[in-house]
Amino acid sequence: MGNEERTPLVHRVPDLGALELLLAVAQVGSLSGAAKRMGITQPAASARIRAMEARLGVALVDRSPRGSTLTAEGALVTDWARRVVEAAEAFDAGAQALRGRRDSRLRVAASMTIAEYLLPGWLIALRGQRPGTAVSLHAGNSAVVARRVLAHEADLGFVEGLTVPDGLDSAVIAQDRLVVAVAPGHPWARRTRGVGADELASTPLILREWGSGTRQVLDGALAGCGGLAEPLLELASTTAVKAAAVSGAGPCVLSELALGDELAARRLVEVPVSDTALGRALRAVWPAGARPAGPARDLLSLTRVRP
Repeated sequence: MGNEERTPLVHRVPDLGALELLLAVAQVGSLSGAAKRMGITQPAASARIRAMEARLGVALVDRSPRGSTLTAEGALVTDWARRVVEAAEAFDAGAQALRGRRDSRLRVAASMTIAEYLLPGWLIALRGQRPGTAVSLHAGNSAVVARRVLAHEADLGFVEGLTVPDGLDSAVIAQDRLVVAVAPGHPWARRTRGVGADELASTPLILREWGSGTRQVLDGALAGCGGLAEPLLELASTTAVKAAAVSGAGPCVLSELALGDELAARRLVEVPVSDTALGRALRAVWPAGARPAGPARDLLSLTRVRP
């Protein structure tokens, strides 16, 4: 195999713009007309033809006061160029079809808190930008969301845990805080100083299930206290956790986003935690190295818009 065969095509074959220019010369019969059709100046067109002739090593165009005509070699190259340009047009049409298929749907997976309290507004805004995009949403805990994104069953995910699993890239979209809340009749509701981390860790609580971002953050915050006591109740939805706490079953720990209505109506009372931080970051996640595109990119942009 010779050196020429090993040289990449980009160094041996004229680019598409040059081939399109040669086809225009053949069609209109003048370099100036071809330049006008291509939207470039005549000197630029002449320079491009000369560069193509130098690369191929043959004369392609005869120039005269009456116009420009193709040489025999130029006519042959023009036939080849036509096939290349037609193939490029088919390639472009196929790429547009792929983009259209991608843009026609968006699969989102989100943790329960984000799905219930943040995503609806973002999806309404996305609908205004992309009315033709069909959106499907799978709500689950953060571990389930990560698995769906890794398995390419979702184009974009939203999680609320402490860490991002291997194989995913992420961006912080918001900050959140976990709140300890009890029914007004609970003894903790009358405390002015709230509770400490040790007491919180040793008290049976109404909690989300393993795999939820809320549970992960709480476990991490209280790890230095020997970990959490056996839960009083372990429930798979935010609504169920709130209902149990409102009934007076015991203290719950949930996002302040989820507890807003209950706290405002005094169905639940926030209990300060004196010596531990319960903040967390909410993140968008996607497969590592595959930056969101199309509707997923637009939705990600909307999450960063603040009033």
